[in-house]
Amino acid sequence: MTITASSTHNSLDGRIILALDKDPEAGALSLSRTLGVARNTVHARLARLERSGALLSFSRRLDPAALGYELMAFLSLEISQTRFGSEESGLAAIPEVIEVRATTGDADLMAKVVARGTADLHRITNQILEIDGIRRTSTDNSVMEPMLSRYDGLISRLSEQESRVAD
Repeated sequence: MTITASSTHNSLDGRIILALDKDPEAGALSLSRTLGVARNTVHARLARLERSGALLSFSRRLDPAALGYELMAFLSLEISQTRFGSEESGLAAIPEVIEVRATTGDADLMAKVVARGTADLHRITNQILEIDGIRRTSTDNSVMEPMLSRYDGLISRLSEQESRVAD
């Protein structure tokens, strides 16, 4: 979840996000009742949260393993500095590449990849190596997820922000 500027989001936004985290199917009317805020206010805030990028697409909540992609790996990608940019569209064309980040350190890009098994990961890695501009990959398989991605602490901090300022 990316909240671009904390000054543009306040405690009500945080409370709305926390309520949605507890009940993702809640509509504006339900949220307004839960939070004690006018429905139109909640509706306007939800629209603003979506426009700002604070609320991401529903598909980001999917568990790849439930879709048959039980293997997750992180690929460090070394790219040709003279051809920077062409690899982005190549990676986007591979459905199993679910996230790409530009990084510092030895890797230029870090790709999060899902696969149905090791042979499938090998196929995907070879497909990635065929992309213009990608020179080398290094793969680290994920063996367990001791801590899931979490944002509730950050959202709670945002939702309590105004009450701390008022004290």
